[in-house]
Amino acid sequence: MTPTETGTRPRVEGEREMEILEATLQVLDEVGYDLLTMDAVAARAKASKATLYRRWKGKPELVVAAIMSHKGEAVTPDTGTLRGDLLEAYCGGSGGLNDPLARSVLSAVVTAMSRDPEFAEVYRRDFIAPKIQASQAIYDRARERGEIHPDTDLSILAPSLTAIVMHRSFLLGDAITPELIGRILDEVVLPAALHGPSHPTTV
Repeated sequence: MTPTETGTRPRVEGEREMEILEATLQVLDEVGYDLLTMDAVAARAKASKATLYRRWKGKPELVVAAIMSHKGEAVTPDTGTLRGDLLEAYCGGSGGLNDPLARSVLSAVVTAMSRDPEFAEVYRRDFIAPKIQASQAIYDRARERGEIHPDTDLSILAPSLTAIVMHRSFLLGDAITPELIGRILDEVVLPAALHGPSHPTTV
């Protein structure tokens, strides 16, 4: 029997797995998602393509795993305040938007999601969904503490910080610092959270 038939081939894990994921990010940074191939990643990581397929179903799963390894897992800090939780969530990890590799990878991801439905599905399921869940937990706790108006629509409020940060970074070229995050929180997100929706007067 072959190793495949007996199921004795070793799992790809630990340091070797991280080497492959790092190679994936390097290739993604250089050529983008469309031109990235399993062969190219295997060559960069000095591994066989079969090794990659033993661990990942295909290109979408491999790329998303690499992105997750660079960005880190979704976190749900509990500092006692909405402001503190959001600052920690955005500034406490690695792979921020000031990281050139993170910016390049995000650009590739946005393009890939518009062109490849399979990648978009995997990225939303494995990367975005846990981020949304963590964000929801932060905002739910804040609402319980009375920091958010009962009528505030969290589906509108929660993504607003990310949207403003990406606008400032990608369109305006601003450096994303804890100070900037704090200003966005103090001038936009927190006032909107506490004030609640504004209902225009019917004419």
